[in-house]
Amino acid sequence: MLAAEIHQLQPEIWIWQAFDPSVKAELFSTALTTPAGLYFVDPIPLLEPQLRQVSNAAPIVGIIVTNSNHPRSATAYSGRFSVAIFAHAHTFRDPKPARFTEVKNAVAIGDELEVIEIDGAVAGEIALYHPSNGGTLIVGDALINFEPYGFTLLPRKYCLNEKRMRSSLRQLLRRPAERMLFAHGTPIPSRATVRLRQLLESDS
Repeated sequence: MLAAEIHQLQPEIWIWQAFDPSVKAELFSTALTTPAGLYFVDPIPLLEPQLRQVSNAAPIVGIIVTNSNHPRSATAYSGRFSVAIFAHAHTFRDPKPARFTEVKNAVAIGDELEVIEIDGAVAGEIALYHPSNGGTLIVGDALINFEPYGFTLLPRKYCLNEKRMRSSLRQLLRRPAERMLFAHGTPIPSRATVRLRQLLESDS
């Protein structure tokens, strides 16, 4: 499974995607530039020309995995670029991957990319918040945006505790975000916080 195209959404944001027949779903990955350098979030493999395109934008300084379902190509990219894998302690079983760095709630990766733990979704679930340019949220599985579901919560059958997840997601409303990106789904390019508030209020 290789992604053949990469799309630049903002000067500092790229996404790529591919269909995984083993889970019958589109997998989305994000690259985000911060002052510290470029982070890959939940990366799936990219063809070499596209990988060079994004890696030429800034030094790759880390790989971030948003939950236990998303190791994907994290270990391969971590080894290739000799960078850390940032993830919650529950994301990987022991033994942890080489260069594993545990992150917790309110930790700032690279001094600017905030980690937000989402309880009740999938084991190790985190969201990421980058405040620049109107704010960007990147979520793992707790929120999805693809057909036939649209923009919604992770279906109950996949949650550890759906009620706790809904409550935990409300903390994202305190981080103003113009856009939201997903591990499964099309990005929301504008008014993301407004959309999230509408979703959580309609679901309460």
